[in-house]
Amino acid sequence: MFDHIGFGASDLPASKSFFVQALAPLGVGVVMEGDYGVGLGLPGKPSLWLHQDDLPPTPLHLAFTAGSRALVDAFYKAALAAGGEDNGPPGLRPHYHASYYAAFVIGPDGHNVEAVCHLP
Repeated sequence: MFDHIGFGASDLPASKSFFVQALAPLGVGVVMEGDYGVGLGLPGKPSLWLHQDDLPPTPLHLAFTAGSRALVDAFYKAALAAGGEDNGPPGLRPHYHASYYAAFVIGPDGHNVEAVCHLP
């Protein structure tokens, strides 16, 4: 449904660094960058836009698709190494559905960042 989403960051370099490191296992990287901010996504298409903002951001829940459970695990390790705070280690969340495998990390500005795999 969404083509892309954008939001402000209280410290753009720190947010860029976190998201680049945390999402690298999912194939996400910097696609565009300029005075307007940074666009992250899969090669050729920015889907997540970050820009500097002096207003305090409202924490968001951002869930990213992972193609396998191993990639969810890799995201979690990378996000913690990037400075994220554990908000739920990799594992099944059967209260969502039987194959819902996800991990959650609190990133910059309090965002709840998730990687999820829906495959059995």
